[in-house]
Amino acid sequence: MIIKKAILAVLMTAALAGCETQTEGQQRATTGALLGGAGGALVGQAIGGNTKSTVIGAAGGALLGAVVGSATTPQRRGEQLCRYQDRYGRIYTAPCDDRYYNGDY
Repeated sequence: MIIKKAILAVLMTAALAGCETQTEGQQRATTGALLGGAGGALVGQAIGGNTKSTVIGAAGGALLGAVVGSATTPQRRGEQLCRYQDRYGRIYTAPCDDRYYNGDY
């Protein structure tokens, strides 16, 4: 029963995380945490065979997956990215224009 609740909590977290606009680094960290958590739960269950080891494996896998996902995000050198909103309300990122660098924003 506890395993079903843990799986349900992970799925609900994933569903809610998908509702938010995220940067590429945040998306990679979230995806890494979800995949790492699932893999860690499987490994924990296979090794320990009980709920405690499954939960420990899921937590460790999620932490490791988030760190790896965040660390492997490609970095753009020398280019600042700014968030913009178009007239339809969509938010996007693009290189900052001269107003940002001149302080006229």
